[in-house]
Amino acid sequence: MSPGAGAALRLLAAAVDAKAVAEIGTGTGVSGIHLLHGMRPDGVLTTVDPEPEHQQFARQAFRAAGFAANRARFIPGRALDVLPRLADAGYDLVFCDGDRLEFPEYLAESLRLLRPGGLVAFEGVFAHGRTVDSGPQPTEVLRLRDLLRTVHESPDVVSSLLPVGDGLLCAVRR
Repeated sequence: MSPGAGAALRLLAAAVDAKAVAEIGTGTGVSGIHLLHGMRPDGVLTTVDPEPEHQQFARQAFRAAGFAANRARFIPGRALDVLPRLADAGYDLVFCDGDRLEFPEYLAESLRLLRPGGLVAFEGVFAHGRTVDSGPQPTEVLRLRDLLRTVHESPDVVSSLLPVGDGLLCAVRR
């Protein structure tokens, strides 16, 4: 995650006064640290990743950044298996940085998880410029284009594509 995308995440979490955030794709914990810095002091980050070693690394990074253990809940597993078990309208923000082939499905789950006025953000939607390249593209890029089209055409959200990092697609649930 680029510093600019991280700063945008921190700002977005603060803008929605986030107390409950779901993160798809724990990774090394960089995005989680940005989210936690923007969240309310009593907020909890729920982070999902299929790789337990990613979550262990992120847990250490959160601790090193000064966050108490109760500020993050780690759930191992595939996002599309875990997300249906999370509470409807129980989240202020959902950050998606998992499997880009599953981004369209993450959108549907995210809209269910978000309270009205909540925000969903997708990292990496420029796919290093390939989403606007007119040549033949891999399935991942075609799925990203589907996501961008769906969000743009949806009456259920107000959206914007932020040119930070490799593209941050943001949408607020009406």
